[in-house]
Amino acid sequence: MASSLFFIGYLLFDLLSGIMHFMRKACGCLSAELNPLYTRHYASKIDWNKLRPIIINRIRNRVNDYPIKSMIPVAKDVLKSQEILWKGVSFLLNVIPVKACNSCPEVYIGKTGHQINTCRGFKKRAKNLPHQWTEGKLIDILPRVESYHLQHMRKSMIKHDQRFDLPRVPAILELCHQAGVEIPDEILYSYSRESYDSIEYPGQVATLLGEDIQSIAVTTLDAWENLRLGLQKLLFVYPVKVCQYCSEIHVGPTGHKVRVCGLFKHESWRGIHKWKRAEVDDLVPPKVVWHRRPQDPPVLADNGRNFYGHAPAVVELCIQAGARVHPKYFCMMKIHGFPGN
Repeated sequence: MASSLFFIGYLLFDLLSGIMHFMRKACGCLSAELNPLYTRHYASKIDWNKLRPIIINRIRNRVNDYPIKSMIPVAKDVLKSQEILWKGVSFLLNVIPVKACNSCPEVYIGKTGHQINTCRGFKKRAKNLPHQWTEGKLIDILPRVESYHLQHMRKSMIKHDQRFDLPRVPAILELCHQAGVEIPDEILYSYSRESYDSIEYPGQVATLLGEDIQSIAVTTLDAWENLRLGLQKLLFVYPVKVCQYCSEIHVGPTGHKVRVCGLFKHESWRGIHKWKRAEVDDLVPPKVVWHRRPQDPPVLADNGRNFYGHAPAVVELCIQAGARVHPKYFCMMKIHGFPGN
């Protein structure tokens, strides 16, 4: 009888010890979440001074695996889609009127600009100002994104005093170049700021009919989707960095050390970029614009800004030229939403 009571007491003591251990662990996790000053200290016997050169050598040797031969056809399709997109948009600009604000990056696809007061001026000090509309250009629909041109990925990190030694080229061309596509120098360096807006569609605009314009719009919209899809595949394989503060792009395994970050509230960084992994929207900004639906007034008024829809500028341009939009844009465009009066 005494032995059985002792055994039961031992089991109860063991159960109570387990409950207390669980309570202490739960209270420790809860205090770590509620108290921001609560920290845990872990003992480590790793000599980081010896491990640092090993990590750096692995990063440097990683570039020996590039370019990947299976991704070369994807990069070629990206270049082809970009060329079709640039020429298609440059043609549609001669057919569909495009307005750009003279004081901010706002763009509107239509004969007259909207009356929505969303302008903030050059220095972004004011709010809710009326826009000052001018004729839009190709760079307003497809913003130019540049990066430093590297001959190969094995090049060491660019320092601040080397910022004028390397040319700047379109980031997509630089990515395809590092992906293994041989791009001639006359093409790589031909897309300067002056020649970017002078890209012309190979054909007479006046001799094209409505059906031809619609087919060009469909081809341009397909090139837009293929370009973004191909870039998504390349970004899964090739490292591309973007600054969190000023949207600077660098194509390569590590970001550069050029101190030209333009966000003044982060002056403690001394102009050094804070890099993160780039996305498709960083290389091809969608440039979202207001979308006018059939139920909306002819000129979008400011009092209906909460009801109007949006669409990427290329998509809106192709829609007005007769192309059929993909259903994935319906939510953004608010197809069946209430009209804004």
